[in-house]
Amino acid sequence: MANPLTQSSLPVALWRHRHLIATMTWREVLGRYRGSAGGLVWSLLTPILMLSVYTAVFSGIFQARWSQESSSPLDYALQLFVGLIIHGLAAECLNRSPGLMVGNVSYVKRVVFPLETLPVVNLLSAVFHFLISLAVLLVFYFAVHRHLHATAFWLPVVVAPYVVMLAGVGWFLAGLGVYLRDIAQLTGLLTMILMFLSPVFYPASALPAKFQTIFQLNPLTIIIEQGRAVLLDGKAPDLLSLSIYMVAALVVAFFGYRSFQVMKKGFADVL
Repeated sequence: MANPLTQSSLPVALWRHRHLIATMTWREVLGRYRGSAGGLVWSLLTPILMLSVYTAVFSGIFQARWSQESSSPLDYALQLFVGLIIHGLAAECLNRSPGLMVGNVSYVKRVVFPLETLPVVNLLSAVFHFLISLAVLLVFYFAVHRHLHATAFWLPVVVAPYVVMLAGVGWFLAGLGVYLRDIAQLTGLLTMILMFLSPVFYPASALPAKFQTIFQLNPLTIIIEQGRAVLLDGKAPDLLSLSIYMVAALVVAFFGYRSFQVMKKGFADVL
């Protein structure tokens, strides 16, 4: 029997398996905390503790300022946390992708199981934790500034192309991880390097002009900067840049999916 995902377009196929994806995503989220006393509460406590530490260290101890215009040291913690949760979404998705097929051999052996859904489940699990961290950020921002910007509703528009691109990279890494087991070690190193090459700990404007062009090619740069604009600065997003980003993300997603389809043919033999 042919794989159902090969008989229709990817969006239609994913919609057809939406219930399977939703069920497996929730099971993945719950499975991460299985056996712990706190259970799912840890998904909320972790970002709260992280934000508390960043606030205490950078605002209380170092008295760090994000920019000369910033009047409160707490702003540095907020700016930093936006960058960290956006980078964390990529790190969680990409670091786990290479081991998806190896860790689910029983699914690989099933001829009719839609393996393409596993990277999607992994991505949605990462999005769930991103949303929890985002909620903590918004509550903290409201506690500090006593208001929230209406432009925060633009955040799905900012994050959407980013998620599409991560899906494509996730498919590619999930397939490649079957043949090159060392790729799992490399992704951890690369995501850590990517964090320091992205405007997580500093604004993009702080870099010298000669590095700006190269820096803007980093796929995290525009998402982090636009995320801060809509969440913290009350500014509308740059829709033109995000539209170009979405086009590039769709190309990456198509390439990643097609690569996965090609590599999938040898999974059973290798595993």
